Amino acid sequence: MMRQIRVTIGHLILTGTLEEELAPVTCAAFIALLPLRAKLLQARWSGQSAYVPLEDLHIRLDPENEMHRPSPGQVLFYPAGSSPTEILMPYGVTAFAAVCGPLSGNHFLTISDGDGLREMGRRVVWEGAQDITFDIVSDAVA
Repeated sequence: MMRQIRVTIGHLILTGTLEEELAPVTCAAFIALLPLRAKLLQARWSGQSAYVPLEDLHIRLDPENEMHRPSPGQVLFYPAGSSPTEILMPYGVTAFAAVCGPLSGNHFLTISDGDGLREMGRRVVWEGAQDITFDIVSDAVA
């Protein structure tokens, strides 16, 4: 069974599928953080992408299903390293980077709702920081 994650951004609700076969360790580390409440901001260096800064979270993860140029909806987890810990949420053309240069993150979650991703992008660009919550979709809801 493929576990689903609900991503709530204000009244916008997106659902993603955990990539547990390709990134089992990253998915387990992410699940341990749930429910996760944070802020979603427009990425400064990565193009058409938003990110969730998790600067106080110090977690060790090896590269797993790693990518630098994710497609819209290919959510990446970046553990602290050359840049602080973050979750990158692409909604358009993205090349993951930070002030220190190009980065790669672990693709652990896929969101397929293109319209929802575009709305997420519109919100972070035109309305600024957004409240975001990640939680597991229970079997009763799925």
